[in-house]
Amino acid sequence: MNAVESATQPPQTAFGQVFQRMHAATRRTTMVERAVREARLAALLALVHDNAERFVEAIAADFGHRSTHETRLLELFPSLEAIRHNRSHVGTWMKPQGKSPSIWFRPGRARIIPQPLGVVGIIVPWNYPLYLAVSPLAAALAAGNRVMIKMSEFTPRTGDLLAQLATRYFSEDQVAVVLGDAAVGADFARLPFDHLLFTGSTKVGHDIMRMAADNLTPVTLELGGKSPVILGPDYPLAKAAERIMIGKLLNAGQTCIAPDYVLVPAGREQAFVEAARAVVAKCFPALATTPDYTAIINERHYQRLQGYVADAEARGAKIEPLSTAAADAARRKLPPLAVLNVDDNMRVMQDEIFGPLLPILPYTDLDAAIAYVNRHPRPLALYCFENDAGRRDRVLNETIAGGVTVNDTILHIAQENLPFGGVGPSGMGHYHGIEGFRTFTKQKAVFYQSGLNGMSLFNPPYGALFERLTKFLMR
Repeated sequence: MNAVESATQPPQTAFGQVFQRMHAATRRTTMVERAVREARLAALLALVHDNAERFVEAIAADFGHRSTHETRLLELFPSLEAIRHNRSHVGTWMKPQGKSPSIWFRPGRARIIPQPLGVVGIIVPWNYPLYLAVSPLAAALAAGNRVMIKMSEFTPRTGDLLAQLATRYFSEDQVAVVLGDAAVGADFARLPFDHLLFTGSTKVGHDIMRMAADNLTPVTLELGGKSPVILGPDYPLAKAAERIMIGKLLNAGQTCIAPDYVLVPAGREQAFVEAARAVVAKCFPALATTPDYTAIINERHYQRLQGYVADAEARGAKIEPLSTAAADAARRKLPPLAVLNVDDNMRVMQDEIFGPLLPILPYTDLDAAIAYVNRHPRPLALYCFENDAGRRDRVLNETIAGGVTVNDTILHIAQENLPFGGVGPSGMGHYHGIEGFRTFTKQKAVFYQSGLNGMSLFNPPYGALFERLTKFLMR
């Protein structure tokens, strides 16, 4: 066995054996018919739809408390939409596409034949454990692949439920769910998948890419980073504060594209704080007891967020509570806090926050705001609140981010006709809609030579005619 063959052997684990069976099945059937793909998507739709309340309960149990309304809105609804979108378009997407050959090779023909890659791996984070499993799964099934899913150890009840249901709605060589800790995740990432999609932190993304490289497994990395908000000088402050705080406090800020910090025109920082405080009071009038406000996922992350606050205060930041409720360590309920007088030496400005802390930074003019964003790693999302078309277009054209929502937050991720993905440290590759189908598909290029063609004119031995023809081609 040579070095390459050794690298591609799956670990001798139960799920490694499942991979081997899937791999063998893909080699027996390289093309998957439309009816089969649609049937698998129908099964996935039934799995999610018919067990919706079981998922709501499992996710709530994993978080200690997760707003049931948020789970329905942010996990169930977009999961069902992703499945339906793929199901309604897969017939069109998988059709071979005719292409025009170069004029020099006519009357030959060319076309692209989309084919399944084979076995796809999906590594799911804890913050949206259903949606971030189902959305890429729908794309991979539409593309005709077999799929293995590694669920997060931080959401064991959701993982257990999805694993149980997968065995009811799919055969083991179609969809399999893997459970376990980080060591299991590492073994999973080392499988020689035909494509691997990982959603999680930039730090772990480095490790995943290194492990996948041993098998030359192509990866899609959906990471994160610090998604900025630029608040224009003339945009209504109260309106902006409402949309920013709603986006920030979904899932208590535990969202990869949550607004991470806000750039506010200098002198308006306190006015923004007051507007944000009013939004919190209106949306969560009894934040300590409301079922609408989600808990922090576990003690480790709760303490991490408290550490950000302590570090910022020690370095001179001003902490502004945005609610009258006190932090509840026993229930891991952390009320939202604005953080002022921040600088880049503070951990809250270095790490992706992933919680209800919102740094507010002043800027003097649009040049300064754009320059600040561009001095930092390219984010997964950027938000611009601006009605002036010139200023808005400057932000869009002079910054680079994975995706943008203008005059709101979060909503670009909900558009199935838009690609979703990061750039640089916030990720690579895209999915959603046709982009997901393309990610998990091999676009096979095919040229059909015509019986009437002049290729023999270029055969050796090369002589004067060859010289005249090549001179003409390179004129």
